[in-house]
Amino acid sequence: MESRMLDALDRDLVHALQLDGRAPFSKIAEVLGVSDQTIARRYRRLRTAGTLRVVGAIDGGRLGLVSWAIRLRATPDAAGAIATALARRPDTYWVHLLSGGTEITCGTRTRTLEERDDLLLQKLPRTGRVSSVTAHAILHLFVGGTIGWSGLRSLSPEQAERLRPDLPEPDDEPVDLSEADHALLGALSVDGRAGHAELAAVTGWSESTVRRRMDQLRRAGVLFYDIDTPSEVFGHHVEARLWVSVQPSKLAAVGEAMAGHPEVAFAGATTGPTNLMVAVTCRDPNHLYRYLTEQVGSLDGVRDVETAPVIRTLKRAGATLLR
Repeated sequence: MESRMLDALDRDLVHALQLDGRAPFSKIAEVLGVSDQTIARRYRRLRTAGTLRVVGAIDGGRLGLVSWAIRLRATPDAAGAIATALARRPDTYWVHLLSGGTEITCGTRTRTLEERDDLLLQKLPRTGRVSSVTAHAILHLFVGGTIGWSGLRSLSPEQAERLRPDLPEPDDEPVDLSEADHALLGALSVDGRAGHAELAAVTGWSESTVRRRMDQLRRAGVLFYDIDTPSEVFGHHVEARLWVSVQPSKLAAVGEAMAGHPEVAFAGATTGPTNLMVAVTCRDPNHLYRYLTEQVGSLDGVRDVETAPVIRTLKRAGATLLR
């Protein structure tokens, strides 16, 4: 990945794609007041450098999936290998090494109790040198998933409105996915802007069927598009995970307040001894200190905060970063 930071046009492009990951370059160019070729060239450069990726993601709740945040503690000599093994698993979508290399956190989704127990009760506890495993179900998202990180926003409200797609129309009807659907979603998870011809080759469908099915899944709230970009390109070089204990009657208010903080890339209400998990990105340690003491500490209802710095990211947005 290039170490350079994003300039103003890069940031506008990232925000535009956060709003609609498959927006035509011509439409983005019109809103930003530049040429189609400029937008296409900028996107290719950022994509090639590993600075920007559009991800086709699923709303697990629409498919009956439960998201889990897992914390493991292990001996320093084993934590790296365990984190690497977790990053290689197809059922994890983010993996971080924390706290001086002795703690791992990862995210997974399960549909059945058997799937959950297979990972949490069978595989992980039997892994050598793991001293503890805890799992917290994510009950509600304040930031993350379909709710974009406010730290990416750079467009004016008028520009954002021109790019924002129509909201999906989900209902309570279950959505059943075929093998071809899974192939489609798998390809989009690698490249959310993959062309219809490429997706047709993966699924065995015609291009018109691919286009129609993508529209159906998006309207149903199953498929949405997210942005995968490292925080360093925004000048944020310190990441941390917070486990926050909030007075239950104040949880919604605290979560919604943190959703507006540009430092917060993810915040979700969870089960467990703490009830709010937060992913924070800051410029440097002093910025993190000020954020914890001045912003988090001033929120009414916050009882306790546990902070763990991220020392290495092995998987992000479903893509392994292992070399």
